[in-house]
Amino acid sequence: MEYAIIAAGQGSRLAAEGIKTSKPLLRLNGTAMLDRLISIFLANRAESISIIINEEMTDVHEHVKQLKLPVPLHVLIKSTPDSLHSFHELASLIPNRTKLCLTTIDPIFSPLEFSAYIRAFEADNEHDALMAVTDYIDDEKPLYVKTDDDFKVIDFVDTAYEGCRYVSGGVYCFNNKVLNLLQEAVDEGVSRMRNFQRKIVYSGLKVQAHPFSKIIDVDHASDIQKAELFLNEMK
Repeated sequence: MEYAIIAAGQGSRLAAEGIKTSKPLLRLNGTAMLDRLISIFLANRAESISIIINEEMTDVHEHVKQLKLPVPLHVLIKSTPDSLHSFHELASLIPNRTKLCLTTIDPIFSPLEFSAYIRAFEADNEHDALMAVTDYIDDEKPLYVKTDDDFKVIDFVDTAYEGCRYVSGGVYCFNNKVLNLLQEAVDEGVSRMRNFQRKIVYSGLKVQAHPFSKIIDVDHASDIQKAELFLNEMK
């Protein structure tokens, strides 16, 4: 399995609340969020790890230079206008486009649930995308996920609807059919990962939801304590 991390955001909300550390290096219970993700990927048979970092995060650049991994590490330093353009740039680094797990830098989830998620996608020859979803909703602007009774994803919507249960968790597994849509999406002017997720569904590809019990996004200073408590609960 190939892994990739979008770490190109500015972390502006954390900075506005007095957090000076770049988000990828923000420590939760003593471990930088970037290092935590890498460790989890390595524990789940990573063949390579690709990361995009914005040009302003010089502390992250230096941190990544010091990493010694047992698998190839591909790093792209480039500022982009949004998360989809970051993914588009990052995709050029991925050596094997058969199956990819992509995350943003800030989702905090159970490693055991993540392993089950990866195993499910590795064994899945039917679906083009397996989306991590959760019914734990604690986000300013969650992306709601419409599914049928068999967890087939029907749509992604920006507002809550009657009977809605799940939101996107910022963790995605894609096959090469999804990766082949990237250029078309960028050419059409699509921006942000949430809109690309819609395009995947609207293009007729097979998209399945995979529930996690809880995924916490670290966007605000108050999220740090929530994430640390969650990590402690999992020990």
